[in-house]
Amino acid sequence: MFARHNRLFGLFYLCSDLLLALVSFGLAYEIRARLATARPLYPLSNYPWIVPLAIVLWMGVGVAAGIYREVHEEDLRRTSTDPLKVGIVSTLLLFALTFALNLYFVSRLLLGLYALIDLLLTIAFRLLARRFAAPLRRSVAGFRNFLLVGEGRDLAETARTLEAHETHGMRIFGFVRVGAGPRDAESLSRGLAKSYPAFALHELPELLRRHVIDEVIFAVAQEDLEKLGEAFLVCEEEGVKTRILLSFFPQAVSRVYLERLGDKPLLTFSATPEDELLLLKRVLDVVMALAALLVLSPLLLILAVLVRLTSRGPILFRQTRCGLGGRKFTLYKFRSMRPDADLRREELEALNEVDGPVFKIRNDPRCTPIGRFMRKFSLDELPQLVNIINGDMSFVGPRPPLPEEVEKYERWQRRRLRMQPGLTCLWALEGRSQLSFRRWMELDLEYIDHWTLALDWKILLRTIPVVLLGRGAS
Repeated sequence: MFARHNRLFGLFYLCSDLLLALVSFGLAYEIRARLATARPLYPLSNYPWIVPLAIVLWMGVGVAAGIYREVHEEDLRRTSTDPLKVGIVSTLLLFALTFALNLYFVSRLLLGLYALIDLLLTIAFRLLARRFAAPLRRSVAGFRNFLLVGEGRDLAETARTLEAHETHGMRIFGFVRVGAGPRDAESLSRGLAKSYPAFALHELPELLRRHVIDEVIFAVAQEDLEKLGEAFLVCEEEGVKTRILLSFFPQAVSRVYLERLGDKPLLTFSATPEDELLLLKRVLDVVMALAALLVLSPLLLILAVLVRLTSRGPILFRQTRCGLGGRKFTLYKFRSMRPDADLRREELEALNEVDGPVFKIRNDPRCTPIGRFMRKFSLDELPQLVNIINGDMSFVGPRPPLPEEVEKYERWQRRRLRMQPGLTCLWALEGRSQLSFRRWMELDLEYIDHWTLALDWKILLRTIPVVLLGRGAS
């Protein structure tokens, strides 16, 4: 399914959920107002902001959870689980806000009824949409006829994908041969549910002129692109949307899109998340870091005093680490080791318990007593809130490595440097210091490839009990 088609259908679901939320609040208000056993209800005119606040929360959580990014109405399980997840998180946020702001005049029963009605209506709508998925998708994106240009396995796979979505309005008109060898329609249609007509390349202008063709997909070899310049020009002059299958590029995980430098088109491959979403991640990081510094300031002061009183040396440990793209920055920690720790590393090298370029010992003899306690519960990492505010780090992301570790990376491992380093990531949930180096790198790349704001929140929430229980730390 084309990404743009999915975005259109996701927008349709978003607008539908917005309408359902408005209806749900109206129904909840009417039901609550008619309950004789409940306390008198204030009119909505006393707090008109509650309706947009509740709806923005519901829609915002849904967008953050990614339920509108890819809609799979054929998946019966997600029909109920997606609205349920959004409903639970949104309801908790709504009640938390009313309690935090001491909004005693807002009926808790009204909010509870709204959450329940909206959940039921949303699930009912998705079940209905699932029943009428094909006509719904056709109404959103319309019927489209595709002409496929090329030959071979890539062309056949493209045709099979389009056939699988024929109920969504996608129809294959036929094939256009590029090679000079004789091929008939039957050989081009091999492995497909239907047989389609085959044409020669010189027939393309006449096909576009005399038939309704909405899109042309070129699935050709790299060496054939040069002789297709006239075919591309014909498609442009006819105003027909043209797509090129980029199977001859060796990318595995990169997203491909077109950008312009001035008036020059650039085909862009990116193996990291989009900059616009990372900007939102950055804003959230700064807000959360400032709030955490304010709330945790008494604890930070206590830890600083304990470090100073229990061993000689500075309170903070400063170390050069590699950040985004390999940029070097100074990382801050509460000092957890004796001042001569770096000098003793060479004599302890044989005790290293981690493979790869990383050095870790479970019961490191260089640790001070208070340092061992802080490391067990990751309290020594708290000064890195300053690194987050400075823009060197994020709350969630690959851990920032030492420059000498980066020098020993294999090529595939270097891609982890293309994401802002963080305090925690997927490795913290699977075993922290107990993981092999290779598995650690694989989890970091898995995080980058599947990154969303919802994934960040999931990792943060699951990291809290891991840290409080001191599991997997060394």
